[in-house]
Amino acid sequence: MLNIIYEYSEVTHEKLKLYIINTPALHKYFKLDWNILKSRQYCGILNFEGEDFYLLPKISNKDNDEKQNLNTFIYMLMYAYDIKLQNEDISTCQNESHTILEVFIQLYAKKLFAELQQGIYKEYITEQENLTTLRGKYLINENLKTNHIKNKIYCEYDEFSMNNELNQFFLYAVKSLMLFAKDKRLLMACEIALDEVEIKSFDINYLSIHFHRLNARYKESFEFALLLLSKSIPLFAKDKKSFAFLFDMNELFEKFIGRIFKELDPNTKLQNQKNFGNLQLKPDIITTNMIIDTKYKILKTKDDLATNDKYQMFVYGTNFGIKNTMLLYPKHLEHFDYEMRLGKDEREIGLKIKSIDLGFDGGYSEFMEEIKNRIGELR
Repeated sequence: MLNIIYEYSEVTHEKLKLYIINTPALHKYFKLDWNILKSRQYCGILNFEGEDFYLLPKISNKDNDEKQNLNTFIYMLMYAYDIKLQNEDISTCQNESHTILEVFIQLYAKKLFAELQQGIYKEYITEQENLTTLRGKYLINENLKTNHIKNKIYCEYDEFSMNNELNQFFLYAVKSLMLFAKDKRLLMACEIALDEVEIKSFDINYLSIHFHRLNARYKESFEFALLLLSKSIPLFAKDKKSFAFLFDMNELFEKFIGRIFKELDPNTKLQNQKNFGNLQLKPDIITTNMIIDTKYKILKTKDDLATNDKYQMFVYGTNFGIKNTMLLYPKHLEHFDYEMRLGKDEREIGLKIKSIDLGFDGGYSEFMEEIKNRIGELR
């Protein structure tokens, strides 16, 4: 039986509640109000003292339908981030001994190790070293500064080496993910394969690795590592090993819906930023005839529609010159299909307020086919 905490619901496990309240790293993911602790719109895994808690979106209309809610969350991750899980991998996520994070780490390690077995990427690295024989270029100034005896020569040379930035990042990722993994065997195999690579730390927010013809096959592994590292939250203290692996559903919903629109209409633009004077605008989705903004919010009635959201769509429509706009919400309690007019005369903009039902009881392929059909009906 999985430990489930649904989005926007109260955390009733007293020890976990106290831990969250006393752990600043988790405060952005939960809301404390009059001693009632509720989850926000973040979903994934929270491991506390060796026990896993799933934070899930409430998608299914059926009571206690943990499997469908978990599967839908996994399917959205798979499609949004192009993660290729097999049916047995998805079933494994429903097992108490394997979480989404564990399955993703094993998938990453398997993919990276297969690439390393095909051949570790090497590139020419410029080295400077004090040698007994001349190699490459003789550095006169460095030699005068460093060598006070005649049996050394300070040289600069190029070496075809695996000790480059890309492999250093992979080693950093492997060592970081070992902290979260239960089964470390594949990660250790990757570490051994990179035994000649220097250990370095990286700030993943400021990485700039260039991909080209010679290292392009590693790009998927690189992007997968970035995803795992960016969503993993270490909460290690003394002898206790706790961590979280959480996705902002605002971000996931936008990415998931955007990719579907792009697949249905290749001319669709995602996150297309433009400047209009001092005004910088970046709508989520622009199709050939509509601007769409995704909103992962609970909308109970159309009266809950935020005024700022209406202003936002009016500004998008008037500046991009597109008269049709849409606010798209996930279906929670109610289904929404409203239309209204914003502005007047030649500046009038049409706004649709719609919801998309993400609930579906079936496999990944059938789920995606059904959701694409539902999206197609919205256009």
